[in-house]
Amino acid sequence: MTLQHRRLDGKAAIVTGAAAGIGRAIAERFAAEGARVVLADQNAAEAQAVAAAIVAAGGAALAVAVDVSAHDQVQRLFDATIAAFGAVDVLVNNAALVKTERHVLEADIAWWSRIIDVNLSGAFSCSLLAAQLMARRRTGSIINLSSGGATKAHRGNVAYDAAKGGIEAMTRAMALDLGPYGVRVNALVPGSIDSKGMAPEVKASRGENIPLGRVGESAEMAGPAVFLASDDASYITGHTLVVDGGMLVQQRSATVDIFPLSKFPKLG
Repeated sequence: MTLQHRRLDGKAAIVTGAAAGIGRAIAERFAAEGARVVLADQNAAEAQAVAAAIVAAGGAALAVAVDVSAHDQVQRLFDATIAAFGAVDVLVNNAALVKTERHVLEADIAWWSRIIDVNLSGAFSCSLLAAQLMARRRTGSIINLSSGGATKAHRGNVAYDAAKGGIEAMTRAMALDLGPYGVRVNALVPGSIDSKGMAPEVKASRGENIPLGRVGESAEMAGPAVFLASDDASYITGHTLVVDGGMLVQQRSATVDIFPLSKFPKLG
């Protein structure tokens, strides 16, 4: 991708969950915009392949294997970033468990805890270390990936939705705490995004009731992320930017339910 404006030139950015999907698209776009990118992911091989492709294209990238729910691994991620690039200017908290469907009557504490540990506590763990570094330098941007489930509800996803509701509350609260230090904290809310390769018929069905008439692509999350990371958004903090083709503003429901009534438990 050739861009006329390199809005992130020289910035060092960490993107978690960067081996595939939305995280990969953001990392690749950040690199095209001039950022030095650290791709953090549990899938070390895939993250390394994406990093190698960025470097081959003339960018600067480093892959680090990390489980964001383990704070010692998050600390190693930040240590590696500082060693390689000398700073953390941007953090994108994208890593999350997404295949989490379970009806609340079939839930257990282990299921709940794992989802909260990764999707919410993991984002806080990364944000805490980023904030400590950024506040000393009086500059920085933290971007949290949320979901429509933060303000609406998905069937069979009480833990996922609770975590994303926490992400948006955390975004607002950290924006207040960090604003005086020049650190901005915002959230991106993806709609129905084809991040893992939907079957054509599923893609068509899910796009039917979305106002723009289609599901989104991972690359369409990258531009908004660049904007929030850049100086173009220098007076924006505590904001939640929805990127969903108009899905949440409409009165009718989009065809995106992945946990239909047929999956509900049958009680005697």
